[in-house]
Amino acid sequence: MSLNIQGAVQNYSKVANESGVMNATPYRIIQMLMAGALDRISAAKGLIGRGDIVGKGRKISDAVSIINGLRRSLDHKIGGEIAANLDALYDYMVRQLTHASVHNDVDVLDEVARLLNTIKNGWDSIPDPAAAKAGMASQSVGVSA
Repeated sequence: MSLNIQGAVQNYSKVANESGVMNATPYRIIQMLMAGALDRISAAKGLIGRGDIVGKGRKISDAVSIINGLRRSLDHKIGGEIAANLDALYDYMVRQLTHASVHNDVDVLDEVARLLNTIKNGWDSIPDPAAAKAGMASQSVGVSA
């Protein structure tokens, strides 16, 4: 993955006003994007249950925008096969979200949420490189992190 996530941040900013985005590390921004997409998918499920078709469409559209931002943040030169696989998976998620929106299909929303949660859990298990550098820097000057 790449630090080239400006497009993803712009998409996220359009659909949510999260505090801390401006000072977040690229690693943390990716976490926030995934959490934001999951929140919108969950909200869309509730809106389908309440019959709010317009609201459902907005939430799914927001989730699609965030996932497309995640796709644009992939660096295929550095990420190689992993980036290609994530790109294909994000593309699949967008197509499934479109299907779920058209057909009010909660099961498909659940499927996309499971897939995105799997990616997020994997991402969350990777240490934040910026935090690791900050920890090393504070250790080198005798400061406890």
